[in-house]
Amino acid sequence: MSIANQAITDACLESQSLLDYSAVRQASIKLIEPLTPEDCALQAEAFVSPAKWHLAHTSWFFETFILMNTIPEYQPFNDDFQVLFNSYYNGIGEQFSRPKRHLLSRPSLDEVLAYRQHIDDAMIGLSEDHREKNKDFIQLGLHHEQQHQELLLMDLKYCFFQNPLFPKYLAKTKHDPAPLSPIKFVSFSGGLKKIGALPNTEFSFDNESPHHTVFLQDFSLSNRLVSNGEYLKFIEDGGYQEPSFWLSDGWSHLQNKESKKNPLYWYKKNEQWFEFTLHGLVPLNLNEPVSHLNFYEASAYAQSVGCRLPSEAEWEVAALNQESLLPLDINGFHSLGADDQVPLMQLYGECWQWTQSAYQPYSGFKAPQGAVGEYNGKFMCNQMVLRGGCRLTPQKHIRASYRNFFYPQDQWPMTGLRLAKD
Repeated sequence: MSIANQAITDACLESQSLLDYSAVRQASIKLIEPLTPEDCALQAEAFVSPAKWHLAHTSWFFETFILMNTIPEYQPFNDDFQVLFNSYYNGIGEQFSRPKRHLLSRPSLDEVLAYRQHIDDAMIGLSEDHREKNKDFIQLGLHHEQQHQELLLMDLKYCFFQNPLFPKYLAKTKHDPAPLSPIKFVSFSGGLKKIGALPNTEFSFDNESPHHTVFLQDFSLSNRLVSNGEYLKFIEDGGYQEPSFWLSDGWSHLQNKESKKNPLYWYKKNEQWFEFTLHGLVPLNLNEPVSHLNFYEASAYAQSVGCRLPSEAEWEVAALNQESLLPLDINGFHSLGADDQVPLMQLYGECWQWTQSAYQPYSGFKAPQGAVGEYNGKFMCNQMVLRGGCRLTPQKHIRASYRNFFYPQDQWPMTGLRLAKD
């Protein structure tokens, strides 16, 4: 551990909030340990960002929304960073062009790391009163950084996939999923149900509120996610050539010459399928959940087997129902013992699961005042909701009410599907 990080850790022993701050910030640095400075500057397409930019932007968030508004004598590390690392906050001011982030060879990675240290020193140095006053912003900033930790890895994976050497981010550990049993469906009763973040919950994003009542018909969900082997059969049976399976926009998207007829990271060589992962190119494991599907592909597969995608309300009601059946461990998390019989597997932390729900505000939603109100609300158009987290999502960042959202054509996030029936 560096002297600077040790100092942060020592200071954090005084406060749980500082301990949380230290853990999240150091987790970001750990993510880039296997990378070179060249790796940290990659941006293969406009929709991904360089790892270096993620590291700087998450620091910009703390500087802009907390330090500059709390400490009168605070001196920004570099005034130009207010533009370079502003993502989309029009209320703050100008932003550097997103598609051109790969052109930011300066500041160097070392300077970005120095910027992070500058922010950490200032944040750790806040008085107890200032920390209390900004506790909601600090918590939002930490969850914001956890979002970017996941995005950093997804973006890096996309960039590495463009390299014919198929670079490895990490060496692969031994992992052989057990043979799969056929999908079964678990039934849930409909009626009036409550979804959304509870008012007294420890943390939630604004788009998870308010807690409200929905009416559902009886429904059922598949007990696990669709596998690579099952999706491969869809391909081999001509699923990409059958228009009746596809939504109109999906079929139109499929006709694009550059549109792939398989999940994003599948790669066929000598008549054998491989999958590109953060561990490099590996033989396709038929028992793993299929991932990196866009919404159109997920919907088409569901149609092909006589099913549909769940609504986000159905997914959340099922998740809450399952959590009520599980014991809590000593840390207050739901844990699964060897003898517990749980109907829904792979609910959290495998793949983000597409739903059929458009990303719209809940009834009664109100965006916060000021620039921070741009965090979620202004994106509630033309995107679809996903639930459940993925293998790249920090564990403590996942919860039943979490609403992620992507455009229906997006394949680069780690997205899969669970089937639903009426």
